[in-house]
Amino acid sequence: MNYRHSYHAGNFADVLKHAVLAQIITYLKRKNQAFRVIDTHAGIGTYNLSSVEAQKTGEWRDGIGRIMDATLSAELKAFLAPWLEAVESLNPKGGVLHYPGSPKLSRLVMRKQDRLTAIELHPDDAQILKTVFEGDYQVRVIELDGWLSLGAHLPPKEKRGIVLIDPPFEEDGEYDRMIDGLARATRRFPGGTYMLWHPIKADSPLASFDKKLIALGRPRTLTVRLMIRDNKTAPGLNGSGLVIINPPFTLEAELKQILPELARLMAQGPGAKSELATLVGER
Repeated sequence: MNYRHSYHAGNFADVLKHAVLAQIITYLKRKNQAFRVIDTHAGIGTYNLSSVEAQKTGEWRDGIGRIMDATLSAELKAFLAPWLEAVESLNPKGGVLHYPGSPKLSRLVMRKQDRLTAIELHPDDAQILKTVFEGDYQVRVIELDGWLSLGAHLPPKEKRGIVLIDPPFEEDGEYDRMIDGLARATRRFPGGTYMLWHPIKADSPLASFDKKLIALGRPRTLTVRLMIRDNKTAPGLNGSGLVIINPPFTLEAELKQILPELARLMAQGPGAKSELATLVGER
């Protein structure tokens, strides 16, 4: 699967991923102590939804587009607020022309004492990202294989923060690389929060992935899955998955409350649903 983000920015998968990311960063801000966001596969930072790539797929219309047009419950509106405020700050005239990728979103939600390390392997994308954050002393952009960063850049000097692992799934073996990367990273930075994104297709190895996460044995491991249609009968991208290690203590209850509504809003066919599971609890 090739998940170059220019084609998919703002889609249903981004709604889940970015809303949860913004909530975790908001939770970290409850303490005055600085924290770091490490984004291992950062992309280009900001996406123009009028671009040829975005218009070719139009996926944003069934993602952020639906959210902007919907009447939301008070609970879902509150959960999405940090993410939506960041989106709206890039679109002061209304609508959604510019959409923040994860590094730009993180930067918009952070405080002045917090730091972002944005890592991108693709040379052209890394250069664009450096331009986006040029002169911003709170952001360091590094052209590097994101998997290597899980050893070289951990732990951060702040000793607090979140590591976002969001690979493009351009190569086979990404699920195993996630497990191996988590094993290394959590040994070096056990107190950090980790959020991993993965696509859900009919052939995604979800059961074996879950078993490997359980065998990894890291305490407080959540899986979140948002299905927009039945994964057994439809081809292509049918869902979006997150793995969260060391989640904020309030996050599981919040997700349990809002995920069914989010699944209804994002549905694109029969079988749309949400799933939330604790794979590993407290020690």
